[in-house]
Amino acid sequence: MSTTSAQSHDRTEPGSATTVHNHVAIIGTGFGGIAAAVRLRRAGFSDFVILERAGEVGGVWRDNDYPGAAVDVQSNLYSFSFAPNPRWRNTYATQPELFAYLKDVADTQDLRARLVLGCAVERLDWDPAAQLWRLDTVRGPRTATHVVLATGALADPLIPAIPGLDRFDGVSFHSARWHHDYDLAGKRVAVIGTGPSAVQFVPAIQPDVAHLTVFQRTPAWVVPRHDRPVGSLSRALYRRYPLFQRLERLRLYLRREWQVVAFRNPALMALPQRGARRHLEAQVSDPRLRAKLVPDFRFGCKRVLISDEYLRSLDQHNVTLATDGIREITATGLIDDTGTHHRVDAIIFGTGFQTSRLPLTDRTYGRDGRSLAEVWGTSPTAYLGTSVTGFPNLYLMHGPNIGLGHTSVIHMFESQANYIAGALGYARDHDLAAVEPTPAAQQAFTDDVERLGEGTVWTTGGCTSWYLNADGRNTNIWPGSTLDFRRRTQQFDPTRHLLRRRTPAAEAAAS
Repeated sequence: MSTTSAQSHDRTEPGSATTVHNHVAIIGTGFGGIAAAVRLRRAGFSDFVILERAGEVGGVWRDNDYPGAAVDVQSNLYSFSFAPNPRWRNTYATQPELFAYLKDVADTQDLRARLVLGCAVERLDWDPAAQLWRLDTVRGPRTATHVVLATGALADPLIPAIPGLDRFDGVSFHSARWHHDYDLAGKRVAVIGTGPSAVQFVPAIQPDVAHLTVFQRTPAWVVPRHDRPVGSLSRALYRRYPLFQRLERLRLYLRREWQVVAFRNPALMALPQRGARRHLEAQVSDPRLRAKLVPDFRFGCKRVLISDEYLRSLDQHNVTLATDGIREITATGLIDDTGTHHRVDAIIFGTGFQTSRLPLTDRTYGRDGRSLAEVWGTSPTAYLGTSVTGFPNLYLMHGPNIGLGHTSVIHMFESQANYIAGALGYARDHDLAAVEPTPAAQQAFTDDVERLGEGTVWTTGGCTSWYLNADGRNTNIWPGSTLDFRRRTQQFDPTRHLLRRRTPAAEAAAS
């Protein structure tokens, strides 16, 4: 993709020879950014650009290419409703499949011409006089009337501040920035963290390393994956008769959607919790190791992990599960809280991502000159998880309370995209310069989240997780049905928004 082709949709801001203007700027090319781009194109918007800091589309599925990387939701559901893929080779798509899928969607949905790759956005400022957003990028300044911030909640890796990390003489890296040129075969390797990424790459590397020390802070409930290849006959059937794949998608959706009932009624979690215990007993023969792997919290409170191999991989002769914390890192390894030194050649961080705020929110400045991160503090909120009062014409993909614990988040992204298209369409049809939710509407949605979250597995029993902020408030999970969220985003409601007419400066920018 050439920069020239992307800029065929750009135009120069009035009075400037260098600033490029678009009606809409979408930042990020993961599932969220692509969902927004396709929905806007189908709503008749052609003057939009997609800015991507990397050299290719893909977001989290471009960056997380560690061994064993795959999705935790069935492929036929973890995909766009408008772009079924009859070529899935696994029930749960692997990272190469998902990366290829997103590239294919960018091609088939005619998005390549609107892409500007290698264009990291460094700052965004709302200009109240011109009623537009000013973007500072590594390729120079740009402006846009509307901005879709689709940087994703899982974009920036989190590496804990462990004393001595800078003294380590070996190789260290985060799973999202895997060092493929470093051969782990025959090495002594430490893995810090036992989250969703670790449960995939640990069994992938365990057979090759000399010794693997897995540092676990908190055990997680693990259930079987039941992954299997998709046969050639099934793929041929999906290609010839697409209705069959759509029916399979609907079956998976309904099967997963009812599970929200259990999340909202914690007593019902006893059944899947018993299943997770049976899975642990079948995979781990050592009773002392099993005891270290039993969580002390209710099933579903924290993210449930799925794997057919992880627990079994921990019960191997070359693996040690360390549960005594980490005091410091030395030049040759790690010292746990008991004073034991674990000598290693490499350290791999499976410690997740910075989920307390979306990337760029600390550099996105609204009407009053404050950043979005500053306005939020430790308790982010947004109307429909997508727009924020004080930040006109700004839309967040995977914003606060968009995450799910039971089904595919792609359904939520498409719902968000419906709301965004509705907001932009209403502004276009009524010649408006700026749209933002009223404080009352944003507060009402936040109150709904609180009400729906009462008594759920996420907020009862004293459970703590990354879903909750320091005050115990749920800032990440949508605690209701995705059907309910789709209903809320289906129709744009102007009465819940501040609507501003164009000023003369805004008229000039739009001409």
